[in-house]
Amino acid sequence: MHDVVVVGAGLAGLTAARLLHRAGRRVRVLEATGHLGGRVRSRVVDGFTLDAGYQVLFPAYPAVKRNLDLAALDLVPIPPSAAVRRGRREDVLGDPRRDPAALPGTLSTDMLGVGDKLRLARLAAEVLFPAPHTLLTGPDQTTEAYLRAQGFSEAALTNFFRPFFGGIFLRRELDTSARLFRYYLRMLISGGAALPRAGMGALPAQLAAGLDVRTGVRVTALRPHGTHVTLQTSAGELDAHHVIVATDPAAAARLLGEDVSRGSLGSTYLYYGAGQTVDAQPRLLLNAEGGGLINNAQWLSHVLPERVPPGQHLLVVTVLGLPALDDDALDARVRGELERWYGAAVAGLQTLGVERIPHAQYPQPPGYAATLPGHATRMPGVLLASEVTSMSGIQGAMESGEKAAAIVLDDLAALSRPRGA
Repeated sequence: MHDVVVVGAGLAGLTAARLLHRAGRRVRVLEATGHLGGRVRSRVVDGFTLDAGYQVLFPAYPAVKRNLDLAALDLVPIPPSAAVRRGRREDVLGDPRRDPAALPGTLSTDMLGVGDKLRLARLAAEVLFPAPHTLLTGPDQTTEAYLRAQGFSEAALTNFFRPFFGGIFLRRELDTSARLFRYYLRMLISGGAALPRAGMGALPAQLAAGLDVRTGVRVTALRPHGTHVTLQTSAGELDAHHVIVATDPAAAARLLGEDVSRGSLGSTYLYYGAGQTVDAQPRLLLNAEGGGLINNAQWLSHVLPERVPPGQHLLVVTVLGLPALDDDALDARVRGELERWYGAAVAGLQTLGVERIPHAQYPQPPGYAATLPGHATRMPGVLLASEVTSMSGIQGAMESGEKAAAIVLDDLAALSRPRGA
């Protein structure tokens, strides 16, 4: 009999398993698919290393710093600035302290007025000094309401905040919790964004090192017996003193007999290869023009040339939601929008793939944290580890895995750690 069986090899499940293994518990991880990491994974297509969607790591995440060896990930920083596109026009906005090359464009652009630039500097200073987790407490409102109360103009919301934070929240409406907005802004200012040189799949690979992980094994039912839990799996029955369910919300609901979902936000990504440089801009490209499909894009080959075959380039385009178009029609629409940026050069792009992620996040409106489920379930001996207990993303997933492991280990210090700390 195992001490703990973890169902699901996403970041939450792997974090829990790693902590339990290090504490001397006999742990097995069961994963229904053939890959680790859940939504955090990488694959190679025609020599191009593609992450699932457009993902970056915030190295300042507290749970990341506790559980990952960042030096071993060989992180490559993403430029701490963005290029705002309106057709052929491009304006650079950035943090001149960390991206000196962005200083002339940031100072000269009329995308943000002088007042908005000063307000942004003031906002950055306000979120930089408190303990990060305290930014997740206090009165809440939508991000848009918060930014308007700070005095930001409509142009600032349209040209910068909607496309930039739309890529983080997967919604351009800025109706996500202002607490969460401030927390993410703090993470960006404190540590920026980065990518593992080998791909985001390096995160789950590092967490899984040395663990007993079985892929291709689906758990179909859980039967508590008081002193242990029996798992019915596609490979037969298995017994454990504790079970940690760390699957997606739909699978967790089937196993637990209770709905732990808080809804879903989907997102769609298109990957393009190019044999010649269409755009030398390494910064994140923000689409300031409303009404189109593209929210943001980036030429990742300018940041990570190791991810592409020699002489090739890689463009990743983010489309929010799940458009009701087949792949060919979606590709044609996106190419049409890219043509406004690059003209006839778009014809030379090779479509590497279209990826639709139905559950990329869950909605996080003001006050959302008060409605989240806890780690305990109706089943004795069965715990939940999922971002849905905290916040949607890497910090939330790893933090939830830590808390589930702490319950098994009766680790009061970890259990008392505030959300986001």
